[in-house]
Amino acid sequence: MNKQFTVACIQNCAGLDIDVNLEESTDLVNAAQAKGADLVCLPEFFSCLEVTDRELRVGAFSEDQHPVIPHFSAVARDLGVWILLGSLAVKDDSQKVRNRSFLIDALGNIVARYDKLHMFDVDLSDGMSYRESDTLEAGDRAVVAPTPWGMVGLSVCYDLRFAYLYRALAQAGASCLTVPAAFTKTTGEAHWHVLLRSRAIETGCYVFAPCQYGRHGKAETYGHSLIVDPWGHVLADGGDGPGYVMADIELANVEKARKMIPALRHDRSFASPATIAVEGGSAQR
Repeated sequence: MNKQFTVACIQNCAGLDIDVNLEESTDLVNAAQAKGADLVCLPEFFSCLEVTDRELRVGAFSEDQHPVIPHFSAVARDLGVWILLGSLAVKDDSQKVRNRSFLIDALGNIVARYDKLHMFDVDLSDGMSYRESDTLEAGDRAVVAPTPWGMVGLSVCYDLRFAYLYRALAQAGASCLTVPAAFTKTTGEAHWHVLLRSRAIETGCYVFAPCQYGRHGKAETYGHSLIVDPWGHVLADGGDGPGYVMADIELANVEKARKMIPALRHDRSFASPATIAVEGGSAQR
């Protein structure tokens, strides 16, 4: 296992034209690889994204007919680089649509698939409402994938708010976590940095979080793609425009952080919270 490698996080602003989005994102992958990236991570729905009053438009295809997969398999093979396709909209056999992340190796092979577990169904203070479950079907399993640099735990966007998922990935052997996203600007300004740093600190993992930026119809995404080390330091921040950020990864820092704060070894089982008796009555669960 190699203890050192270079990661890049791509930051784009996808619209409805898949061909345009592919051209722009491919140019960024090529540029990052030319600068020395061994692993290049793309955001959630980087190939197609538009939000209207009534629907989420994300360019869904069945996996065997999805134009993005063979395109980036060829890019990975030609460049000799690993690529995380942050997520694509993929129709399964029942024609339900999955928000699926793909990890592709340097030979162009799909190493791992992960379907986003948690659906973003919220009403925000800016008046925007999102109902991912109207369009997408949730996954049902966590995924840890082997790479030349150790195990990588996969996730997507809203998963970030569920700390138990990342603890489970770390307990399963992950030393790096991927969080491709199209985080909204409203929630991103409030929570993006602190949540990503928290997931890194809690697990002693590196976190790679490519995020889209800009407007996509009715929605606006935050950008600020981040690479965070196991001690919670931000190594790179993509700001709010197109491009990519890179960082050199030293996996010895994972071992160092976990030795200093060995919280992963201190998990304990416990009973569910009990109702607490209160003078004059009882509190409800």
